[in-house]
Amino acid sequence: MKINKLEKYRPALHFSPKKNWMNDPNGLVFFKDEYHLFYQYNPHGSTWGPMHWGHAVSKDLIVWDELEIALHPDENGTIFSGSIVVDWNNTTGFFNDEPGLVAIFTHHLEQVHGKLAGQKQSLAYSIDKGRSWIKYDGNPVLAHPSKPDFRDPKVFWHKETQKWIMALATGQSISFYSSPNLKEWKFESEFGENCGCHEGVWECPDLFELSIDNSNNKKWVLIVSIGDNLQYDKGSRTQYFVGSFDGKEFTPEHEDIKWLDYGKDNYAGVSFSDIPEADGRRIYLGWMSNWRYANQVPTEGWRSQMTLPRELELREKKGEYYLVQNLVRELDTYFDRKEERTETVISDKESTIFEVDYEYTEIILSLKNINANKYGLTIEHTDSQNTTITIDVKENVLSLSREKSGVVDFSDNFPKLQRVCLKDSHSLDLRIIVDSASLELFINGGEQALTSLIFPDKVSKRVCLFAEDGEVNLVYGKVSVPSKN
Repeated sequence: MKINKLEKYRPALHFSPKKNWMNDPNGLVFFKDEYHLFYQYNPHGSTWGPMHWGHAVSKDLIVWDELEIALHPDENGTIFSGSIVVDWNNTTGFFNDEPGLVAIFTHHLEQVHGKLAGQKQSLAYSIDKGRSWIKYDGNPVLAHPSKPDFRDPKVFWHKETQKWIMALATGQSISFYSSPNLKEWKFESEFGENCGCHEGVWECPDLFELSIDNSNNKKWVLIVSIGDNLQYDKGSRTQYFVGSFDGKEFTPEHEDIKWLDYGKDNYAGVSFSDIPEADGRRIYLGWMSNWRYANQVPTEGWRSQMTLPRELELREKKGEYYLVQNLVRELDTYFDRKEERTETVISDKESTIFEVDYEYTEIILSLKNINANKYGLTIEHTDSQNTTITIDVKENVLSLSREKSGVVDFSDNFPKLQRVCLKDSHSLDLRIIVDSASLELFINGGEQALTSLIFPDKVSKRVCLFAEDGEVNLVYGKVSVPSKN
């Protein structure tokens, strides 16, 4: 069967636009039984261009219905990243009897009278569940006299101070502002000096509070994306900080770098606003690409997909706090168990094979090293295309090689090895989701994650386990395939 070029590499589980270019997720919000995904969108082509806000809605975070473009450029500029909140108490005065949605976004003008115009924050509101938008006639509501990078507002209601708080990307820092009504903003503080990674411009912040190990103790988490810098190999990526926030200042408990994801293809992610308290989850979604090659990936007529949604939790180990990521439970209904194995010894002369010729698949493995120097698995997409995950016991490193995974020649950077430094390489639990053009790997219950694009001719054909110079025990292995429901 000949595959339509527009549908080649189209993911089965991940959101992608029907056509044209997409990047950062924007305005993630839950309202009236719908999850809303807005995103940076170029309706004129499949590479980055004049930014609009695309829009999709979902009942379960997995299947999305793409709607009409939400926000179009105007005299104030194109529509860069931002967020959406539910104005439950009508602090803006935009609404009457029912609460509505307010978008806080960056207006971007390239030049005015030959000079760089900078970036300003503006508002729009919706009274029909996000299907249409009215731009505030007082736009812009926040500007800066000198900062050229002044964008990506993430806004939330801070109960303790009874104010709206905005986290804003301001070059090599995150600035915090407060407001009683989303219209008038007061500068509170700036964070970033001598903390974390500064190898690229800081972008797409998100600030929220999380419980520690499901206890009553809580910490604040600040997510910050880092733009591409050609001096470094990694391209764009995302870090996070753990600390406290008092309504004015964010105070970190560490200065070292904590990476949200060790793969190359999880960027600009933020969390959903207004998840009901009864649900209690902090759900995150990222753009599955990298600015080093995002405009060159080998899809035709459309570009980019989002990660699967992930629930974020905070875990404490030896006095340090770490973000843990696990896929949302809604994904479970899309899989049926196909095959499982237990207590199988893998040697350098043998491999365990799961046959997995499906449009997407889930692989769950619990591995315990006996005496091998290296062990891992190979996902064979076809007889000549494969993606390999290798655990080096001596170096305590997990690496993912996509050098032979399919089409890789569109970028010199794309085939390079992706690596995770492990806490313990002798015993590992792995969960892997393989879709048409991606692989998402979660290590030890989501303590570490690696997100990677791949472009094979087929999703998979078989999965092989291997060990080098010794043996490893497959304590448990399971392959799940698409549900028949």
